[in-house]
Amino acid sequence: MIVMSVVTALVLLALVTQAGILAVQRTFPPQGRMIEVDGATLHVVDIGPRDAGVPIVMLHGASSNLEVMRHPLGDLLAKQHRVILIDRPGHGWSTRARRQDSTPEIQARMIDEALGKLEVDRAIFVVHSWSGALGARLALDYASRVAGLVMLAPVTHPWRGGVGRYNEIIATPVIGPLLAYTVTLPLGYFVTESGARSVFLPQTMPDGFVKESATPLLLRPREFIANAYDLVTLKASVAAQAPRYGEIKVPVTIIAGAPDKTVKTDIHARPFAATVPNAKLIVLPDLGHMVQNAVPDLVKTEIETMIGHIAPAQAAAD
Repeated sequence: MIVMSVVTALVLLALVTQAGILAVQRTFPPQGRMIEVDGATLHVVDIGPRDAGVPIVMLHGASSNLEVMRHPLGDLLAKQHRVILIDRPGHGWSTRARRQDSTPEIQARMIDEALGKLEVDRAIFVVHSWSGALGARLALDYASRVAGLVMLAPVTHPWRGGVGRYNEIIATPVIGPLLAYTVTLPLGYFVTESGARSVFLPQTMPDGFVKESATPLLLRPREFIANAYDLVTLKASVAAQAPRYGEIKVPVTIIAGAPDKTVKTDIHARPFAATVPNAKLIVLPDLGHMVQNAVPDLVKTEIETMIGHIAPAQAAAD
C-alpha cells in the first residue's frame, strides 16, 4: 500500500508538472529568434538601432534568463545602442543537446558561433554572476570577438564549499530527473518569490520582478536540470581557467557590492581585477548581487565610457 501510494503521488505530481510547464510557457513565450549552433539552439533578442556602433551582448547568470538583463538595463541601453540578449544554452528558450554542456568553455564556443551567424564581429559583453566566468572565457578563447568586458558581480574563482545540496541532487542521474519532473515545479511556486528577494539583499526586490523577469521558466524540469549542471560544474571550471586571466588584454570594468553574499567580492571581483592588466574595479559599500537592477545608470555610464575609449582606438587601427 505504501509503495502504491508513493507511485500514485509521483504520477499525480508528474501530471501537475506537465500542466504547469504548459501554463508557464504560455505565460512567458519566446520574444526573439532561434539560432542553431553546434549542440544547442539559442534564443536571441536583438533590440536597439543596428547602426549604432559597437553592439552590446548581455549574458545572464544562473537561475535566470535574458529578461533579467533586459529589464531595466537592456531597455535603457537599447535607446542608443544595439543590444543583443541571449538565453544561455539550456536556459529560458534556449536548449542544448547535452545537459553536460554546462561549462563556460563550451557555452563560450556556442555563443561565439551564434554571434558569427548574426555577423557581429566585435562587441562589448555585459555579464552577470555565473556569466562572469563565461565572459572571462570568451575574452580568453575568442579575444577577437570581445571589444570589452563589463562584469557585474562576477563569478571568476573557486570558492570554499558547494552550490547547495539540492543542485547536486538534481544533477544526479535518475534521482535528479525524477525529482525535477515531479516535485520541483509544484514546490517552486511557493519558494520562487522568497528566493528572488534574498538575492537582492540589501536592496529590496522591485515589485513584479518575478513576473517581469520570467523567472518561473526556471521551474521547468529541463531548465532546472541544466541550471543544476551549470552550478555543480562551475567551481572546477573557474579553477582551471583562473591561471590564464593574465592573458586577457581587452578593457574590463567590474562592478560589485561589498555586502554581496551570493558572489563574494573578495573571492571573485577583487582577485580578478588584480590579475587582469586592463581592469577597472568599482566596489560599492551598499550594493547587493543584482547590480543591473540596483544601479542601471551607473552600469550604462561605464559601458558608454568603455565604448568611447574603444571607438577611437579602433578607428586608429583601421
